[in-house]
Amino acid sequence: MQPVVRVSILRCPPERFAELRRMAEEADPILRPGIEAMAGLLAFYFGADETTSSLSNVSLWTSLEAAQQLDTFQPMLDLGKPFAAKGATFERPIMNYATLWQLKGSAALGEAAP
Repeated sequence: MQPVVRVSILRCPPERFAELRRMAEEADPILRPGIEAMAGLLAFYFGADETTSSLSNVSLWTSLEAAQQLDTFQPMLDLGKPFAAKGATFERPIMNYATLWQLKGSAALGEAAP
């Protein structure tokens, strides 16, 4: 199986970053149950980068169709509105990458780093 890598990026004014990061952290209990229940989900990560004033979610899915469930996931769509009201912009289109190759690091395999 070659997973689909979905990448969604939000950018915001630097002076709003801390507030939007907090909002993203508070979204976890709202979004998690629905995302975890989606067919085809392999992994989901939500990250923050203060240097670029951006938030991102990166997820792995069994297929493009599975990844695209997030396009219509109403709790996520609803949460986007308060972020936009605070000056956030969402990169569009959301990127869904076909896997060309992959590897697993030693930490994923339970091995100690050299």
